[in-house]
Amino acid sequence: MSKDNELPGSAIRDSEYLSLFCQEFFTPLARSDQRRWAESYVRGLIHVPGRKSIRRISDHVVGWRADQCLQQFVNQSPWRWEPVRLGLARHLSSALAPQAWVVREVVFPKNGRNSVGVAKQYVASARRTLNCQKGIAVFLAGREASVPVNWRLMLPRCWDADQKRRSRTHVPEEEQHREWWSYLVEALDEMVDDWGLLPPPVVVDARYEVGVENLVRELGKRGLSYIVRVTPDTPASAGAPRTPERQATAEELVMMSARHGRMTVRWGDRADSPSGSSHFAVATVPGPTGPPRITPGTPYPRPRRVLAEWPSGQVRPSSVWLTNLNASRMTELIGLTRLPDRTGDELERLQEDLGLRHFEGRSFRGWHHHVTLASVAHAYSALSRQRDRHYELSLRPYAAGGVR
Repeated sequence: MSKDNELPGSAIRDSEYLSLFCQEFFTPLARSDQRRWAESYVRGLIHVPGRKSIRRISDHVVGWRADQCLQQFVNQSPWRWEPVRLGLARHLSSALAPQAWVVREVVFPKNGRNSVGVAKQYVASARRTLNCQKGIAVFLAGREASVPVNWRLMLPRCWDADQKRRSRTHVPEEEQHREWWSYLVEALDEMVDDWGLLPPPVVVDARYEVGVENLVRELGKRGLSYIVRVTPDTPASAGAPRTPERQATAEELVMMSARHGRMTVRWGDRADSPSGSSHFAVATVPGPTGPPRITPGTPYPRPRRVLAEWPSGQVRPSSVWLTNLNASRMTELIGLTRLPDRTGDELERLQEDLGLRHFEGRSFRGWHHHVTLASVAHAYSALSRQRDRHYELSLRPYAAGGVR
């Protein structure tokens, strides 16, 4: 018997709500036993304290030794993860009203070398080499919560010809090493073309990545709005056709613009943190002379801009962004630059509290199953927190003696 059945009152209601929540997303699974194991796994990711191993989830949630069944469901069962991600994305597009799709690098430290995609590889976000798996997650980021809905596992080059490891971990033949931006563009194409989602701006921190030029060019080709954080020495016209003249860097261009005026914004990302202020400036990147070349069937090219932030008292900008968004709504543009940090907080909660890093399987299929189920668990947790905050706000007038 599940230990959830021992919980009284509101806990039972929460358990019933979780069951309904899981039913919505696991309907595409072909068999009823698969749907039951999916709910058990999500329930374990949410409620099992400490490490979320399959053995501990089995003992805590199912109440009898079912770890072999749960292991088979996560790692070997052939259920497709794409329809689950699609359902989750559509649900959250309504529930969160996302301001942006925020892209995060996700690192899975590992011991040994047999888990799919593991290698000693440079991790841009940590700026050092780790033995790990590396993934990309696309978060739907709203004002109150951010949830990942699409994933890619990035295969290191050393896996391309290692048929022994590929066979053991069931890596599909078409999965080969690619540049990080190619994985990202593929994930975005799936969300727009296959899932039919209406894309908000795409927000990417690409300071420590190579190939920013390719990413910006591909986003522009697709008509996607973007704001990409880059290093100050990135050419302002990254991704555009090269010219013989030396290209101004993003920092140089925006600092020239800042001489003519800056916008000062006072901000405080969290209620428990001190507020501060920063100066912002934006500059339009000069385009080629003459009318733009328009290829039939491609979006009309939008002007590229550079946005930079100077915290009060600093001479050089602390962050520099390339964007094709209109600078007339500067406050909204600045708000988008805050989303990666907030999404980072959600990612940490997903990794530590909801078991994202605790996966013990080794297969390609198992990795995608696990991150998808973890996304569902995180969505439930995030929406529950959002619901509780709204409930607390609704009670404040009564607590203060307001009109009943």
